[in-house]
Order: sequence, then structure tokens, then C-alpha cells
Amino acid sequence: MLKGINQWCYPEGTSLEAVFKISKEAGFDAVELNVYEAGGVGLTMKTTPQEAEAIVRLAASYGIQLRSISTGLLWQSPLSSPDANVREQAKAIILKQLELANAMGIDTVLVVPGMVTEDVSYEECYNRSQQELKELLVEAEKYQVSIGIENVWNKFLMSPLEMARYIDELDSDYAKAYFDVGNVLQFGFPEQWIRILGNRISKVHVKDFSTSVGNITGFVPLLAGDVNWPAVVEALEEIGYHDTLTAELNPYAINPSQLPIDIARHLDVILASRSKVKNERS
Repeated sequence: MLKGINQWCYPEGTSLEAVFKISKEAGFDAVELNVYEAGGVGLTMKTTPQEAEAIVRLAASYGIQLRSISTGLLWQSPLSSPDANVREQAKAIILKQLELANAMGIDTVLVVPGMVTEDVSYEECYNRSQQELKELLVEAEKYQVSIGIENVWNKFLMSPLEMARYIDELDSDYAKAYFDVGNVLQFGFPEQWIRILGNRISKVHVKDFSTSVGNITGFVPLLAGDVNWPAVVEALEEIGYHDTLTAELNPYAINPSQLPIDIARHLDVILASRSKVKNERS
């Protein structure tokens, strides 16, 4: 498996060249970029395919792979919105992700499928988001880029069985899961999710979580929480996952350049944890 880091792990405004340079020096194989509004650093809603190709060349000059694209814009414009105009905005964001991924040779874009709220029922979120995604998957097939549906704290897709069903109902080879290890710990066990989702998983996010805190402030550095990393690595090996483990953590308040170094070392420990357990048992 490859070690990856999301652009969000760096302070806002950090140049792409600095992101790639520091990531490589820390020992990462890949960087996950995000799509921002116009004016953001890196990929934006205004980035042309030619500009995106130049970013690929810049990353390659530092020996960095680009294997997925994320975005935070879908939190403000969800596919589950009762407002048709908002849903159109969401589709435009995802279409931009797909366009850029195709131009950059990237096979997966991360998509938050929707949000259950007081104004949007669970059933409405399920049906609306699926309807919109089915239209988007037609374009995904044209671009040959998978839509990786992420499990996030959105009161939606709360079990691995439901998430598997949701993806299967989309009935497309390009409908996949972007599995986030730390996001499920409050209501389940990530290793169980991995085995149930199986080959639906296209990419993996890693973060850790302290269940004793039990709320949004419970996300902690890798190895500092309650994720059973040897069990997670074992499950990923069982399903034949060999792609990126991409860390997604907030920058340190002090000396933020230390975070990538720490994450890379923690990922080394995580990736070695399965072998260590096997050796101890034998």
C-alpha cells in the first residue's frame, strides 16, 4: 500500500510546490488534492485541463503521485438538498472533479453523497442523492473515473451493509466507496466495514478517533486513538487493497511542517503492524 497525504494537512495558502516537496521529503508516495472555489491554491472550479496537466508534471518532478481528488464544496451544496438549484451546483462540482481527474490520469474522486438534517429526511437524502448520482455516473463512465462515496459524519449510510446496498443500487462499475477508517469508529469497527464493502472500496482515508471523547473533537493523531490498526491492515490485505492510505488531519498549530513527518512515520508503523502481529503469533 502507498502512503498518501491530503492537501488539507498543510496550512491554508501553502503552495503546491511546497506541498509536493515537503511530502516527498517526509516519505509520502502520493498527495490528494482538493477542488476549491476560484482563487484557491491548486485545483479550483476554474482550473482548465491544461492547467491540471501542468500540476501533474509538477508533482512528478518531486516523485509524487496524484491518485484521487477530494473537495469540501459539497458540504455547502449537497446532492440531497431540496433546492434543485443547489443540487445543480453539487453536480457541477462533481463534474468538475471528474473532468480534472480525467485530465490528470486520476481514477477516483471523493464525493460526500448528501446530509440528513431536520429539513432533509433520511429517505429523502437516500433517494435524491441516488437519483443525482445515477446521472453523474453516466459522465463518470465517459471519463473512466470512479465516484468514491465517502462515509462521513452526515447522519447517513450508518452501517456497512447499508452503504454496500446503496452503492450496488447505483448499478455502475464506477460507483465505489471511499472508505474513511476513523469516521466509523463511533458507531462500528472499521475492519468489519472493510470486509463487507470489499472490492467496492476504491480509496481509503486514515485518521484516528478517541471513543472516550465521542464527539467531533475526538479525532486525534494516528496511533493516538482507538482504531485497531493491525486489524484494519489485515482486513485491507484480505480484500486485496493495494492503493493509497491517505491521511486527512488538521495542521499543527505550532510548527505545522512537523505534521507530515509524524504522519509518514505513523503510517510506517501502521503498515508494519500486521506483520508484527503475525510474527508474534508464530
